[in-house]
Amino acid sequence: MTARALTSLAWPLTWLYAPGDRPDVVAKALTSGADVVIVDLEDAVAPDRKAYALAATTELLSSPHPVPVHVRLPSAHDTTAIAALAPLPGLAAFRVPKVTDGTDIARIAGLAPGVALHALLESALAVERAHALATAHPAVRGIALGEADLRADLGVRDDRGLDWSRSRVVVAARAAHLPPPPQSVHPDIRDLEGLAASCAHGRALGFLGRAAIHPRQLPVIERAYLPAPEEVEAAEEVVAAAATGAGALALPDGRFVDAAIVAAAHRTLALARAHRSRAHRT
Repeated sequence: MTARALTSLAWPLTWLYAPGDRPDVVAKALTSGADVVIVDLEDAVAPDRKAYALAATTELLSSPHPVPVHVRLPSAHDTTAIAALAPLPGLAAFRVPKVTDGTDIARIAGLAPGVALHALLESALAVERAHALATAHPAVRGIALGEADLRADLGVRDDRGLDWSRSRVVVAARAAHLPPPPQSVHPDIRDLEGLAASCAHGRALGFLGRAAIHPRQLPVIERAYLPAPEEVEAAEEVVAAAATGAGALALPDGRFVDAAIVAAAHRTLALARAHRSRAHRT
């Protein structure tokens, strides 16, 4: 299986942002239980704090961490940050903000050989080019929306106005053999009920997992995206029925089972197993 193959082992559910100029917040994020910690050198850091944020992040990544650490670059053109961070053993991936051109992806990949890249699509142009960006270089391991900037670019007033863009990115990721994208952040950290409803909608659209800006959001995201016990039970029934080798068949409750249904059941079980194993390790 290639590094870019679709596999449940590459499917984090929670991605927690922490500002790069706040080492204390980053330290707490690393023990929060998030599947991935994203050190933000872009929007979360004021211009006069960028140099300090880079220095603090360089120190942080001088040694590896049990949790994968991604860095959201200050921009797609910040060669200083790329050169400083790319060789460090604690870096798991770069997140490339506001990318619109595949040549930027290829250039970063050339400057940071062996580093995984995640492209953040935050404009109408980026959404239109979603598949081209997803396939711009083998180093691309994921794509995702940046909805705050996209909402401003499109002039969208109602959250439903982003659903076409969301589906476009889900389809582009699948067509590029990348993992399903995580949802963008829910900006109100107190609105856990709204977060849960939004996650349910995102799951229905084909997203898997979500970025967060506060640890209190993590359990809500995980509950929304982990298969429920009844889903696991149904998937086990499908897999067991398929093991008879009868091809397309109907279960006793009337459900029809074919190859696509079986593949979805295997994915459900793999996701449940992966996160059950992670919970036992932590």
